[in-house]
Amino acid sequence: MFKGFCFTVSMLLTSFFAGLLPAESAWAEAAQKSILVTGTSTGIGRNLTETLAAAGHHVYAGVRNDEDFAALDALDNVTAVRMDVTRPDDIAAVRALIEARGTGLHGLVNNAGIGDGGAVIDTPIDQQTLVYQVNVEGVYRVTQAFAPLVIESGGRIVTTGSIAGTLAWAGGSAYSGSKHWIEAFTDALAEEMAPQGVSVSVVEPGNYQSHIRRSAVLRGFERVRAAGGEITPDMQAMYEATTARELSYKTPEEVSAAFMHALFHEQPLRRYVVVPNQDEQALVIGRKLQQLLELNQWGPHRYSRDELVAMLDQLLTETSE
Repeated sequence: MFKGFCFTVSMLLTSFFAGLLPAESAWAEAAQKSILVTGTSTGIGRNLTETLAAAGHHVYAGVRNDEDFAALDALDNVTAVRMDVTRPDDIAAVRALIEARGTGLHGLVNNAGIGDGGAVIDTPIDQQTLVYQVNVEGVYRVTQAFAPLVIESGGRIVTTGSIAGTLAWAGGSAYSGSKHWIEAFTDALAEEMAPQGVSVSVVEPGNYQSHIRRSAVLRGFERVRAAGGEITPDMQAMYEATTARELSYKTPEEVSAAFMHALFHEQPLRRYVVVPNQDEQALVIGRKLQQLLELNQWGPHRYSRDELVAMLDQLLTETSE
């Protein structure tokens, strides 16, 4: 019964939000805007950069290595910039460049992120800390640096979250925790930016094609080598299986469409859950409903079933108006 209810609700919400997303060609009709996107070497960041550029917008594409810098800088409407989100000097240099060029900054997309971590009692703290240095502190640091430019243009700030911001699993406390933080960050920042005329959103992708899982495995290999170990055939087989898994996922055009809506639509949403299939949508919505039940299990001020349903009906009515 509960699973069926989750499926029905997720179907309704999917249909509603799908109606809000215009055709991709609509974005090309807008006047050119400058957007800073971090983490553009591969995956979602690369796809979004190409989507923005193809629509006629100008992208400052944050990258860390020479090969990706050259490839992105060769694209029309793209200016590659060296930016490691953990390095304040990189961030300051990019801000100075944008200010010197006088293009303004309509949008900031906090996309750079990594996946890593492990079981709490077995994983060294520095391995967990690395995730937060990039996924949390990096987002905070970049937003602090570029928010003034976005405020000047009355623009948009969008951060790449994940369905991991709702879900969690054994061994995933670092990554999922960082994405849970982005949920809170988005809500708090949205309240702070509203008086400034700046819209704040989070895009929460499910399983789409990227490089994040392979990168996590390769960092593990680096740690093994640093400790004097060797990469075994089983470890190499694990990397190959991870690669095959990542490449089996859909490419992230649907994720880019959500970013485009958040960056340019007259009525951007606070949250965009973007998943490749109905099962993932049901999983996310179902977990939210389970959390709702858990929040209502204890204490003298619990709501009845009818009261909860009435609250949901009211929210759906308000959202559809």
